[in-house]
Order: sequence, then C-alpha cells, then structure tokens
Amino acid sequence: MRIPEANTTIKRTINDAMKAAMRAKDKPRLGTIRLMQSEFKRIEVDERIELDDQRVLAVLDKMLKQRRDSLKQYTDADRTDLAAQEQLEIDVISEFLPQALSEQEVIAIIDTAIAKTGAEGMQSMGKLMAVIRPQVQGRADMSRVSQWVKARLG
Repeated sequence: MRIPEANTTIKRTINDAMKAAMRAKDKPRLGTIRLMQSEFKRIEVDERIELDDQRVLAVLDKMLKQRRDSLKQYTDADRTDLAAQEQLEIDVISEFLPQALSEQEVIAIIDTAIAKTGAEGMQSMGKLMAVIRPQVQGRADMSRVSQWVKARLG
C-alpha cells in the first residue's frame, strides 16, 4: 500500500534549498540539508507516516537543540574546528524555522493557556505544555518555555 504524498511546505522548501545548494556547489550547506532530509526519511520509514509541517518543525527543533548542546561542549573543550561545523549546521537549520517569538509573546501564550486550561500547580504542567507546544514549536526554545511555565505555576 502506498502512502499518499502530502508534500508539506517546509519539506518542499528544504528540498528546493537542496537543489539550489547542489547547483551552487555549496558542500557544507548541502551536507546539513541532507542530514535534515535523512532524519525526515528515517522517521517516515520507521513510523510509516508522511511528516506534516508540525512534525517537521518538531524534528528541526530537536536537531537544533542537539547542535546547540554540542556547540557548547565543543566551545568549552576549545575545539573551534568542531564548534564552527556545529554553528554552520545551526545557521542552516534555523533558516527553515519560522521567526522566533519574543519572550513577551511566549509568556502571553503561556498565560492564555493557563487561563484556558485552568492549570494550577506543577501537576498541571504536562497538560499545559500539551496546549502550549503546538503554538511555540520551532519558534521558541522549549527548555526556556518550560522554565517560564514552571515559574508561572510555582
């Protein structure tokens, strides 16, 4: 059975960027774009699904977080060569994410979600994050969002 092609806008944009990088012979950029596409393909094959924009954003967000963690470790270890590679990948991946939300915008989303769900105390954190995550995915650092939610609930 063939899964219908739901070629999403973000995946299509990434595919177009790959073609442009190939034409421009931009090997570092092309390598990063191929990493993103291979991760999409891995998930699609493993889970037998077609990724939608929401899931693509989640994957890119996760890849960005991994690279930021690696960048910090490489910088702390004074490995500028590896840090430069991670920074390049961060820059390329970031191009495909929507514009970042400001701290005030994220806090407004958190406050609206708290009012909407009636969340009180830390036991409501999971329910609250389930409402907030789709609105900020790929547009805000989820660890910072989590910290702000804890501050609001605590």
